[in-house]
Amino acid sequence: MNPARQEYPGHGQQVTHNRPYAIATLAIFAWLPLMLHVIAGSRLGMARDWILLPAIPAAIVLFLIAWRALAHSTMARTGLCIAGFWIAMALLAPFLPLADPNKPLAPFAVPGSTHEGYLFLLGADMKGRDMLARVVWGCQRVIVWGGSATAIAYLFGTLAGLAAGYWRGWTDTILSFLGNVALSFPVMVLFILILNVLGPGGFNIIIAVTFASAPAVMRIVRGLTINLREEAYVKAAQMRGERALFILLVELLPNMRGPLLADLALRLGYTIVAITALTFLGLGLQPPDPDWGLMIAEAARVAVLWKFAYMLLIPALAVTSLVLGFNLIADGMTGGRAHANVAPEPAP
Repeated sequence: MNPARQEYPGHGQQVTHNRPYAIATLAIFAWLPLMLHVIAGSRLGMARDWILLPAIPAAIVLFLIAWRALAHSTMARTGLCIAGFWIAMALLAPFLPLADPNKPLAPFAVPGSTHEGYLFLLGADMKGRDMLARVVWGCQRVIVWGGSATAIAYLFGTLAGLAAGYWRGWTDTILSFLGNVALSFPVMVLFILILNVLGPGGFNIIIAVTFASAPAVMRIVRGLTINLREEAYVKAAQMRGERALFILLVELLPNMRGPLLADLALRLGYTIVAITALTFLGLGLQPPDPDWGLMIAEAARVAVLWKFAYMLLIPALAVTSLVLGFNLIADGMTGGRAHANVAPEPAP
């Protein structure tokens, strides 16, 4: 069997190892401009908005690939559309006809009202800032920091899990012990402890999520590696004298992408909820830029009056919908794996 191409019996399909890395490259092209826009936007000057342009076609191609891969599940496709909507809003926010999200216009304007010719579709908050603009711009920060934190946690967790499951012995013992120590802490307590020491902020959230999530990812990858390391294509690569790094990244990792992608979708949802909760408590993302957690925290006092409850409900429903989208993707993928090991792909 050619180790660069594994055939799954019973399906008559073949899976090439280069496809996951091509998709990962597309994801980087879609992600980096958005991350630079949020993190370093103030230092980019006039180029701040235009830097997002390369990310838009990359995101569209990724959506189409995911749509085809999730053909087996209507639930997963529904979740993909929900998550895709918010990602599209994050990428297109600078190009949409929205008000300045930080500019006071008409305090306490109710949804559907107008002020000086401007229509407040979702109303305005207690400072007069347009809720629609703040929700759209706020999804940028939630998606960037939540996605970045999850990706870095997955990077460290995957590398540790591959090493522990492939080499076993003392490597497995030490990494598993460290992972068990981290997992012994309740996740939210660990978040609060780290952020109290390091201080609030996006980069410190990434550190906290990495400490909290990487050990759980390591456990999953370790178990999959132990199961796959005895497969014939791994033995063939070892007999050819391939380096361990090649076997881990080219032979093993692409063949565990199904369960990892499902867990990634779930973990993205968990991370977004955690960031929103930490921001609500004052330990997460900080003003003045709009953020869903900040919007909920600011509206908590005035939303006790039903007339102004929209200030709380709108960002809360936005968080709920994004997390629901990722959960539906994960549930659909998990259900689909019960019937097929991989998404159908035409044989060359």
